[in-house]
This record gives sequence, structure tokens and C-alpha cells, in this order.
Amino acid sequence: MSTPFILPPLPYADDALAPVISSNTMGFHYGKHHKTYVDNLNKLADGTDFAAMSLVDVIKKTAGVADKAGVFNNAAQIWNHTFFWESMKANGGGKPTGKIAELIDRDLGGYDKFKTDFAQAAVTQFGSGWAWLVADQGKLAIRKTGNAETPVSGSAVPLLTIDVWEHAYYLDYQNRRADFANAVIDKLLDWDRANERLG
Repeated sequence: MSTPFILPPLPYADDALAPVISSNTMGFHYGKHHKTYVDNLNKLADGTDFAAMSLVDVIKKTAGVADKAGVFNNAAQIWNHTFFWESMKANGGGKPTGKIAELIDRDLGGYDKFKTDFAQAAVTQFGSGWAWLVADQGKLAIRKTGNAETPVSGSAVPLLTIDVWEHAYYLDYQNRRADFANAVIDKLLDWDRANERLG
């Protein structure tokens, strides 16, 4: 079996985000869950045209296609998780600077309102899913998606995300999703990366 899709290395040590996200959680979340999506996609793509495509192309080709739901779900979860790891850094969070700060003031009512609304999106995503900060048609917006859904399959440009699948936080926070979301916003969001993604 060919294995064209790989588990990208974490951009930091597995204990770098502690205590907000423990190395124990990272071991399961990255080392087990994220790896399983990669393994599953390689199995599903083996011997098909998908094996020669980029991850984003696989997502775009299979989004909304009922008989390709398994391929989409695993491909999108690989992409979403990689993006999530790259949305955070040790000693991140807090108020942004640069262009993203200006756009948050212009489009989202300022940082304090953004923080409240972003956390609310994470908390109110029913079941498993994601909260996103995106740029769409020149304006920032906060979105949420269920399960493996991702802005990549549409026109919005994702800038930051918070994973709110239970496996993202349950070992550290049990059922306290709000505490997890607020801790990520306050202490881990990588605003430098968000500014880079704005282009």
C-alpha cells in the first residue's frame, strides 16, 4: 500500500503548550487521533486517483459527495488538525497586533467582543466540531463547523481554529469546554501566524 499522506510533525514539543494542553492530551490527540486519520486516508486512497492529489484537492473533490464521505472526513480531519496545531504557540494568546488587530476592530467590534464571540462559537458548536476565525470576501468572520467540515471546501480563508471535539480537551478539562476555549484564546493563539495567513 502506498502512503502518500503523512502525519506532519508538530511545530513544537508535545509538552510545549502545557498546562493549557498537557503532553498527555497531545499524546492521544496528535499521536493517536490525528495519526488514525492519516492511516485511514492512506487506506481509502490506495489505488485511487486521490493518492496522487494534494490534501486540499482531496477535500474539495469529496466535499458533499455522499459516497466519498469517508475520504472527505479523514482528509478534512488531517487538514483541520494540522491547522489547529499551527494556530497555537507557547506564550501566545492575548491581544493581537498588526493587520489582524485592525481587522478585528473594524469587522468584529474589537478584541474583547471577538474573544467573547469566538469562545461562544466554540462552546455552542453542538457535538463535535470546530470554531474558526476566517477572512471571507475581505472581511473577518467567526464561523463554526460540525464534525470534519472545514472552510477549505468553500471560499473563506481560515486564519485560526479551536478544536472542540471532546478528545481535544476531555483529559485536561473533562466537560469544561468553555474553560478550554478561553484558555486557548488567552494563552495559546498564534497571532503572528494569523497575520501571515492574511497575506
